[in-house]
Amino acid sequence: MKTIQLRRYTLVDGEYDAFLAWWQEWMPRVRSGAGFTIDFAYGLPETNEFIWAVSAEGDQAAFVARESVYMESDARAEAFDGIPQRIAVYNVRFVDEIA
Repeated sequence: MKTIQLRRYTLVDGEYDAFLAWWQEWMPRVRSGAGFTIDFAYGLPETNEFIWAVSAEGDQAAFVARESVYMESDARAEAFDGIPQRIAVYNVRFVDEIA
């Protein structure tokens, strides 16, 4: 069993390219280091959106516990150190895999 979290962001105007460069440099490394898998990531530059899914083995409670550890990790702190807020709107939800 795995749990999937869909993460949809509306980015701050003018920050799309900088956000993508930062995300590509850091997220695959820090998320996988914390036991997560990035299932996909898509950008929609014309609407300033970024959509990605991250998953982890186990149920939703296990995912939340793993994410809590990740949120407090030194690796995550390093990834976000000195980075301006580039996300205007967060929409983060657990989803069911259908196919």
